[in-house]
Amino acid sequence: MKVDSMRRVDFWVGVPLCALLTAVWWLWRRIRPAARATGRDILFIELSEMGSTILADPAMRRVQARFPDSRLFFLIFAANRPSLEITGTIPPEQVLTIRADTFLSLTLDTLRAIWTMRRLDLLAAIDLELFSRYSALLTFLSGAQKRVGFHRFHNEGLYRGELLTHRVAYNPHMHIAKNFLSLVEALSEPEDTVPFSKSVFSDEDIRLVPHVAEPAVLAAFRSRLIEAYPVLARHPRWIILNPNSSELMPLRRWPVARYLELARRLLEQEGVALLLTGTASERPEAEAIADQLGSERVVVLCGFTRLTELPLLYTLSEAMVTNDSGPAHFAAPSGLRTIVLFGPETPALYGALNPNARFVFAGLACSPCVSAANHRKSACTDPRCMTAITVEAVLAKLAS
Repeated sequence: MKVDSMRRVDFWVGVPLCALLTAVWWLWRRIRPAARATGRDILFIELSEMGSTILADPAMRRVQARFPDSRLFFLIFAANRPSLEITGTIPPEQVLTIRADTFLSLTLDTLRAIWTMRRLDLLAAIDLELFSRYSALLTFLSGAQKRVGFHRFHNEGLYRGELLTHRVAYNPHMHIAKNFLSLVEALSEPEDTVPFSKSVFSDEDIRLVPHVAEPAVLAAFRSRLIEAYPVLARHPRWIILNPNSSELMPLRRWPVARYLELARRLLEQEGVALLLTGTASERPEAEAIADQLGSERVVVLCGFTRLTELPLLYTLSEAMVTNDSGPAHFAAPSGLRTIVLFGPETPALYGALNPNARFVFAGLACSPCVSAANHRKSACTDPRCMTAITVEAVLAKLAS
């Protein structure tokens, strides 16, 4: 399904269902008061953003530390499942998926996921989504007695019922990884806390566990790359360019003309080879860029590397330039020097958890224009926040 179609379904179907289930739940609680929460399993729900699975990893690891006897489960859209394998915090057999390619598959898989969740021994369900009615409904229907998520309180709009037992105040001035930690902390705070969570988080709390590749695996991957693209053996300074962004927010794209200019400037440097990354469906666009550059030192890897192989590629590379999108976060555990271009969003909230990441943000008065309050949908027709980023600014960050 297209993103805008999913937003419409979330509003026109989600709001009435949240209101209906809120009324049913209120009546049920009058008849049968809540029993003491039992169970050992803890479920995270985050469906649509692959990068968010990396940003949520500190929260998941904190749950592991706080509840060592619990099994962690994760519910995610099927297309985004491989992103969980980058950190490996959730065992593959404990990942639940929902297909979202058509409305029929979405409906059928939703029913299947609810049936599966209710068979778990759930102590808690933690909704990582920002005010999605669909995820609120899934959290409620999971059967977990402790249901944690972001609540609007006195904010206008963003209605998704009164289905949570632990209502956390979303802080739009704090990094999203710390907001995710506040969801976890709510499970340990007194039940009558309003709002959750009254905690303090430092930058150390959201450090990722570094990814260290096994030497044999890394060597095998390098051999496979060089066998397919022998030019890489002669030019050992590999710099990744990721000119793509997901369908969720095409406004995040830096103009292709700027990537072409950047690539030409980088190719002037000795020993540099440029690697264009993306999904298999993005290969035609990447090939068009490579054709315009006309250099054997430009290699198109779209569809060549699996998502789970990206940490190996990042370990072998010198740097990456990317739009604000999933790869910026996928590279964080490897510590790759990464230049991330921000416009509609801000690095203050969504910066990669990578000490070697550098952010380029023009800081226009209208930027950032997307937030939880507008479900990350902008009215912008001219993304000058991206065109304001110059090639010189990117090169300066690469050199720093």
